[in-house]
Amino acid sequence: MSIRGYKIRDQQAIHFITFAVVEWVDVFSRQDYAEMVVDSLKFCQEKKGLNIHAWVIMSNHLHLLVSAKPDNKLSDILRDFKKFTSSRIIKAIEGNKKESRRNWMLWIFKSARERNKRNENYQFWRQENHPVECFYSEILESKKRYIHKTR
Repeated sequence: MSIRGYKIRDQQAIHFITFAVVEWVDVFSRQDYAEMVVDSLKFCQEKKGLNIHAWVIMSNHLHLLVSAKPDNKLSDILRDFKKFTSSRIIKAIEGNKKESRRNWMLWIFKSARERNKRNENYQFWRQENHPVECFYSEILESKKRYIHKTR
């Protein structure tokens, strides 16, 4: 990582963000879990000041082009989003007796947590988001095209 690192410096600028599930587990191949992400994104738009410019959910990760409304911090919104969705999805997996991969997924999430003591029981999302600030319209359009190609 460079000296500047992967940080969101301009909290209102548009950023390309990727959230990936640990070990690239394909959780979102199940519609119920993908809908939890969509519901959380809507909540962040309505209540937390998130602007969504483009997005896509893949089977094991999501790409977002997002910014924060004035007086909101994008890094705070994304932190809260990850914390809430990870907790909600893990609880849904734990309680879903019909989930054929339940024990395997929970084992993966627990193993990931053991390598990262910042989490209590499980780790759902990979730590890094690698935010890319879209300084120029060319970067923004390139990321937007990428998201639309992956749909």
